[in-house]
Amino acid sequence: MPSTEPLKSASAGIVKAGAFLSADKSDSPSIAEMQDLAKHLRRHIVTMIGKAGSGHPGGSLSAVEILSTLYFKVMRHNPADIRWADRDRFILSKGHAAPVLYTVLAECGYFPLAELDTLRQIGSRLQGHADHNVTPGVEMSSGSLGQGLSFGIGVALAARMDKKDYRTFVLLGDGECDEGQVWEAAMAAAHYRLDNLTAVVDNNGLQIDGCNCDIMAIEPFGDKWRAFGWHVIEIDGHDYPQLLKAFDEAKKTKSQPTVVIAHTIKGKGVSFMAGNVDFHGKAPTPAEVEKALKELA
Repeated sequence: MPSTEPLKSASAGIVKAGAFLSADKSDSPSIAEMQDLAKHLRRHIVTMIGKAGSGHPGGSLSAVEILSTLYFKVMRHNPADIRWADRDRFILSKGHAAPVLYTVLAECGYFPLAELDTLRQIGSRLQGHADHNVTPGVEMSSGSLGQGLSFGIGVALAARMDKKDYRTFVLLGDGECDEGQVWEAAMAAAHYRLDNLTAVVDNNGLQIDGCNCDIMAIEPFGDKWRAFGWHVIEIDGHDYPQLLKAFDEAKKTKSQPTVVIAHTIKGKGVSFMAGNVDFHGKAPTPAEVEKALKELA
């Protein structure tokens, strides 16, 4: 079975780059190292959900490149000082995808990697939905979908009021955008011209009951965000250069919030999970874990 220990070559530099990226870009990992890390993070996700016997692998696997880009290449944050006032904030609105956040936080050094094996166990700090009160590095407790963008608006407004230059990033699911509160928040963010706020939609085309097009069609998706006053960027959400370019463009955009519509594949990286709605919220069996880890070797 492939190892899920920290990467020896990339991980040490990634932790340093993630913590102090604005001060020292020389240790920022290469695209090749990031691609290796993506496989590594996917192995963590499959292993921890398989061991727990429950969880949401599909939407966690689809967001790996998004979160790893933010934490290891874009955001200012410091695992040694989780309440650093000038840190950038990441809000996981699609909270059932907590496993991908946990793997990234652990690789950054917010808590020991061994703790990933405790996912969804009684007494664990790694519950099915992330808990701000107990899990280091988590900015918002999640549960009901549709609330993260509203929370992110409050965080972005606080930065403006406190005259801080930190940025706020919110990860939404495309199925989550069925929620009316998402669009109320979209309207408010544009009204307040929150150019320090970036929403990212993990647009993998599937939700718990099936294809978005069958459950609640969201297209023309980009046009909807534009109509609400947002700057819209559409990319391949598994392509690191495109992600980096998008976040750079968002930073340069003034007087309006930005949404990055990241086209992804649910269950990315594992053949029998990719594009398979059955793995929205179903844990792999031990045999499936073994097969997935071989594919991710």
